[in-house]
Amino acid sequence: MKQNNVPVITIDGPSGAGKGTICQMLANRLGWHLLDSGVLYRVLACEALRQQVSLQDAQAVAKLAQNVNIRFVSKDARELARVYLNNADVTDEVRAEATGKLASKISAFPEVRKVLLELQQNFRQMPGLVADGRDMGTVVFVDAAAKVYLTASPETRVKRRRTQLLAQGIDAKLSSLTDELAARDARDSDRAISPMKPADDAITVDTTGLSIEAVFDRVWQIVQHRVDHQGD
Repeated sequence: MKQNNVPVITIDGPSGAGKGTICQMLANRLGWHLLDSGVLYRVLACEALRQQVSLQDAQAVAKLAQNVNIRFVSKDARELARVYLNNADVTDEVRAEATGKLASKISAFPEVRKVLLELQQNFRQMPGLVADGRDMGTVVFVDAAAKVYLTASPETRVKRRRTQLLAQGIDAKLSSLTDELAARDARDSDRAISPMKPADDAITVDTTGLSIEAVFDRVWQIVQHRVDHQGD
């Protein structure tokens, strides 16, 4: 089976728009594989720190990316998948807020993105793949059967992020989270390589004010229509 014959659904958008939960729910509903592309950069940032590789050295970080084995294990449709690096569970470390900041910085390196592009595309396996990221529909899987771009107001996204952190026992000020989110958005949207933006053929869903169930219902309708009509 050629990889380009394997169906893919891409869910792109900024942090806090709800991509992670929706992708997890989709993958579980369909029985497909899951790719959380942002986690790949987070894992790489963690591994670079462990190996004492400078996060300013794009070539060294890219070389490190060639030797990582990453997989996702999901047991609950509502909980984000556990992350394994070389068979070790690194979920808590990888999903920490500090790691996200580092990952956003190294994701701007063209050398790193080039190496991780192939790694991301290798997740494309039968019966199908749900891919979560910022450039899944524009760069990594341009032939995806269905492309969705999730967004939400900055205020909503900040509140969601704070709720996530509080659930982890971490307190954070809304003001600092607002500044960090704005900085991350700027890095993701303004980078020269693979900037964050909706694909031309993506359907945008604004999740502001919507429950996760309402968002999923909307995305599910899009997915069913696009996948059922693939190749028409």
